[in-house]
Amino acid sequence: MTTAYTQIRQAIVEGRYEPGQRLIEQRIAEEFALSRTPVREALRRLEAEGLVRSEPNRGAVVRDMTTDDLADLYGLRARLEAYAAELAASRIEPHQVEELDAAIADFDRALAEQSDALEVTRAITEANRRIHATILAAARHDRLGQLLERTVDVPLSFQAFRQFDRGETERSHLFHQLIRDAIVAGDPSRASALMLEHVLQGRDVLVAHLDG
Repeated sequence: MTTAYTQIRQAIVEGRYEPGQRLIEQRIAEEFALSRTPVREALRRLEAEGLVRSEPNRGAVVRDMTTDDLADLYGLRARLEAYAAELAASRIEPHQVEELDAAIADFDRALAEQSDALEVTRAITEANRRIHATILAAARHDRLGQLLERTVDVPLSFQAFRQFDRGETERSHLFHQLIRDAIVAGDPSRASALMLEHVLQGRDVLVAHLDG
């Protein structure tokens, strides 16, 4: 059964609850046919994750982000993920190469889909998550994983793919393949440089969207 947390989180990630919007327990409970208690608990959990914040006299609101906030977050994420790719180039195991290839293949299939745009974005975002998660797992660095868990912003990743045009999404797919090849070839410098550029590409699209 889908939980209150899952439903509310998906609404935030996909932009149905917009940045700065008040999250009124009673309205959410009515929307999802829930009682207020699981909604309240879900909002607390989402606040702990950084997707929601509490404001005086307003209660829970969807966290918003300035252009500077976004640039800072992506700058940090790019460097952390670049380091993960660098480490993965010397630590990846055969089964992780298979997992990485499977996720890249799923990204490719999602890219070729002609169905509902929201479903395509969901599929692309999930494949992208698996690609990056596999590289991080291959890095075998627990502290780095903890830092990235707090740095990778799921709503921003989803919105980046929503803003990407066809060419930008295909370029992201190409980056995944190039990063994969550098890691498998045991080339840490190239893997790191490619990952840095790949993440900053997403930042540039989102900054341009916010500025627009």
